[in-house]
Amino acid sequence: MVKLIRQGVYYMEGRLVKESQAFMTSDKKAEAQKGTIAYSILKAHNAGTDEALRLRFDALASHDITYVGIIQTAKASGLQKFPISYTLTNCHNSLCAVGGTINEDDHLFGLSAAKKYGGDYVPAHLAVIHQYMREMQAKCGAMILGSDSHTRYGALGTLAIGEGGGELSKQLLKQTYDVARPDIVAVYLKGKLRKGVGPQDVALALVKATFAKGFVKNKILEFIGPGIRNLSMDFRNGIDVMTTETTCLSSVWETDEKTKEYFEQHGRPEAYRELKPKEGAYYDAAVVIDLSRVEPMIALPFHPSNAYTIREFLENPVEILAKVEAQGRKIKGDDSFTLTDKVRDGKVYVDQGIIAGCAGGMYENIAEAAEILRGKNIGTDFSFSVYPSSQPVYKCLTENGYTSMLMETGAIMKTAFCGPCFGAGDVPANNCLSIRHTTRNFENREGSRPKDGQLAAVALMDARSIAATAANGGVLTSALDYDYSRRIKKYRFDGEIYKNRVYHGWGNSKKDEPLIYGPNIADWPEQIALGDNLLMRVVSVLTDPVTTTDELIPSGETSSYRSNPLKLAEFTLSRKDPAYVGRAKAVKADELIRRESGTLPEEVLSALGSFRPAEGTIYGSVVVSNCPGDGSAREQAASCQRVLGGVANICKQYATKRYRSNLINWGMLPFTAQKLDFKVGDFVYIENVRPLLEGGEERFVAKVISDGKTHDIALETGALTPDERKILLAGCLINYNRARN
Repeated sequence: MVKLIRQGVYYMEGRLVKESQAFMTSDKKAEAQKGTIAYSILKAHNAGTDEALRLRFDALASHDITYVGIIQTAKASGLQKFPISYTLTNCHNSLCAVGGTINEDDHLFGLSAAKKYGGDYVPAHLAVIHQYMREMQAKCGAMILGSDSHTRYGALGTLAIGEGGGELSKQLLKQTYDVARPDIVAVYLKGKLRKGVGPQDVALALVKATFAKGFVKNKILEFIGPGIRNLSMDFRNGIDVMTTETTCLSSVWETDEKTKEYFEQHGRPEAYRELKPKEGAYYDAAVVIDLSRVEPMIALPFHPSNAYTIREFLENPVEILAKVEAQGRKIKGDDSFTLTDKVRDGKVYVDQGIIAGCAGGMYENIAEAAEILRGKNIGTDFSFSVYPSSQPVYKCLTENGYTSMLMETGAIMKTAFCGPCFGAGDVPANNCLSIRHTTRNFENREGSRPKDGQLAAVALMDARSIAATAANGGVLTSALDYDYSRRIKKYRFDGEIYKNRVYHGWGNSKKDEPLIYGPNIADWPEQIALGDNLLMRVVSVLTDPVTTTDELIPSGETSSYRSNPLKLAEFTLSRKDPAYVGRAKAVKADELIRRESGTLPEEVLSALGSFRPAEGTIYGSVVVSNCPGDGSAREQAASCQRVLGGVANICKQYATKRYRSNLINWGMLPFTAQKLDFKVGDFVYIENVRPLLEGGEERFVAKVISDGKTHDIALETGALTPDERKILLAGCLINYNRARN
């Protein structure tokens, strides 16, 4: 159902022609590269060259576990007012629970910031961030930058990118988003989906085909082809938001009459214009998806790419679950984690079902799920919760009878909330299997705490097959095998809900309005500039093939601390290396002694043996891992290390651009090495690091001091823009901007 084309292709007369068969001259190819939708949008927003983009966005978006830090960063750098539209939503800390920062304190801060600096503020439970941005902010040909990795509005003709908070702060300070020209990959859709197959099924098939191969990493996906016209806008949006899990940079789709109708329906007809590639447009590679062959999918723990068709899975569930069970036991550290016991009499029994968020909570997903469950009883052993993605969606579901239809089955209807996706709502019980139409199922993301003996399993599925499973009393069931009416009532958007509740302050900053701080909202701590020389101590070595941002800084239980950098940092690597924080703090304490006394403590000098660093050396900690940064855009994955005295990461490669950008914006050197021969306690020393970095060097010869022995190793930063070098030299983005101002 999914085919990868690894060579360039031309889009000619509605079909893909491989570059090897097109016989184009180099000058014609160069012109054809400018024929994509993505190229036209990037060019319109680019202040740099075709090869080195310097982008300015039309709008920004953040939620309530990111906007406090972003505004604090920009404020410390001289922010006077928001220069572009900035929407502050409240869909992550919606519960306003006691513990850490009282979440409503963050919300009051956000509202006060929207008033002071001129932004829009969406109260808690009104809409999840991406649904609101689809409904009210996306425009054909526009670009939006969001501090959430699932910032994707490509189906609405908007090139949207999810990044760490530092990149949004830059936009607020009228700086640019700098990136090398990305490859553009065609995603050619053909055919038509069968009844029972939903957008999540298409998305999981795409993720499975591309993720492990890195086929579209940091590239832009451009959806084209005749199959698009067979997809509703909810289906397009549902596929599009999941492209994040392929590790692509962004996405964009051809637009048509259905796109136009969407904007008209939402009271914004002016936001539409037709977008399509020029005849003969060139793409660097292609993905072909035959929608007619897509089947209901299940992505088993612990990644969206660990996907099977439900049919394949149910043919051999014990063997497949045994592999996941073994991985879970490794995570938990004992043999008490079980999944194979979910198979009884040849059937797979599930404990919980969730439809929620920017991927699952759209109108058509929930309405069709209600039709599948019409007149059924889900029973007492299977729990089922549904979270509409916005109050307008909830209202229409209610008006059309779907809310009561679901409630009558025993399903629980809840408000717009992202919690089930990151471990702050409907956390499954120990050893339970939950099936969810949400965006991710990384290990521990949905609330498990292995160090406390708690580990649950989350699998991703489409709302239709989740509903079929609920109708079957929790027995895993493909919606293809379930007879139901696919006819659903038409959606009607009620914009009065937003008019009556959203604060619209864009273009109307009130500089005399005070920012309202709760007692646990803290400023970023000061960071020092990079020294002439750098001595690093390895405080953690992570051996997993990929380290997610959820493992670098946990999601669910830390939400209440996101506005307090020092308290949040206490959770750093708590799920992967609980001793990390203590080790990092010890290095930071030794660096403070060096600054005060002019020399490192005797214990450190003794560990260095005969080696002595030169004058002008600063001392900090470093984390070593294979491929860090998959997943969330949250900048705290880097900033927490920095707060604890981190000065660099060393890895083979970075999983995403956004994590590498987060490191740079927090003054941490993003090193890579071909061989990671390190252990905890080793020292890494780079002489003349500052002058070399200032001079444009990308390759540094470092000395590794391990057990009294010394050897050299090459560390590389990769390409850095002039501004990125200055940020690293200054010690962080805040320092860089203070110096400029």
